[in-house]
Amino acid sequence: QVQLQESGPGLVKPSQMLSLTCTVSGGSITANNYVWNWIRQTPGKGLEWVGAIGYAGSTHYNPSLKSRTSISRDTSKNSFSLQLTSVTPEDTAVYYCARCQYVLGHPLPDYDYWGQGTQVTVSS
Repeated sequence: QVQLQESGPGLVKPSQMLSLTCTVSGGSITANNYVWNWIRQTPGKGLEWVGAIGYAGSTHYNPSLKSRTSISRDTSKNSFSLQLTSVTPEDTAVYYCARCQYVLGHPLPDYDYWGQGTQVTVSS
């Protein structure tokens, strides 16, 4: 059973950087063909895919957030992280990490495992 657990600050000030980590157990983040994603949910926009990192380390970003987003991994800790810079109150959301697979070289948004989510509020 794969389990994902998000961690990080619940409150971030405007213009600062949001940093979250997803720790994975029960499966390796380097296992072939898997993609490890960050997804957020807001009351107004619903679910929004933020970006992902693949089993070989390739990264994929939502074009609307790409200029502010960086996703990295620590294979020794079997974890991957999200950094979102220059945050505004519009970045307030529940942030989830989730797993999917590549299909024809692209992440297929059919997620089989999710973390429980972590609330991040951007406010001064």
